[in-house]
Amino acid sequence: MEQLSFFDGGPHSPKLPVDLMEYKPDFFTRAECDTLIPALKTKIRWNQETIQMYGKLLNTPRLTAWYGDNSKTYAFSGKKYDPYLWTDELLFIKHRVDAAAGITFNSVLLNLYRNGNDSVAWHADDEPELGINPVIASVSFGQIRRFDVRHKTDKQQKYSVELENGSLLVMKGDLQHNWLHQVPKSTRALGERINLTFRVIS
Repeated sequence: MEQLSFFDGGPHSPKLPVDLMEYKPDFFTRAECDTLIPALKTKIRWNQETIQMYGKLLNTPRLTAWYGDNSKTYAFSGKKYDPYLWTDELLFIKHRVDAAAGITFNSVLLNLYRNGNDSVAWHADDEPELGINPVIASVSFGQIRRFDVRHKTDKQQKYSVELENGSLLVMKGDLQHNWLHQVPKSTRALGERINLTFRVIS
């Protein structure tokens, strides 16, 4: 039976349906964030990916990196990615997230949003490798950014949460099959945000 809540006690998941998402704002301390952010910026092998849109080859509006257990290849947006091996910092974060979610994640997709122009469009993480109703744990460091969720067919069903520095958002249930999510662009002057989404690749 699926566990109802990952976080026992204390305020969490404000205005979010607990069967789809749970939010923990201070999952990592400020001191931990201050140590992890520069390490992730300098040690992660960030890549500028491209995507075919409207007959043109465009840069994706963010930098990405794929890390995980050996051989856990992941395919999305028409491309396949072989993982780099875990760094010490990624393992530190992963073990903390594993313990909170009660799941041993074997891979992580990292995104570096450099400013308010960087974003990710509406999508679902519903690739076959993730299985049915996957649990995905999203950790945010740095700049607060808005995270939007809306139902695929009933667009009146929608939620937003401000993802804070050091926070953990757990996505679960049928979210990836019946809902879409995005991190929109912003016209405001924003700093850098590093996001890690931990997954289990079969």
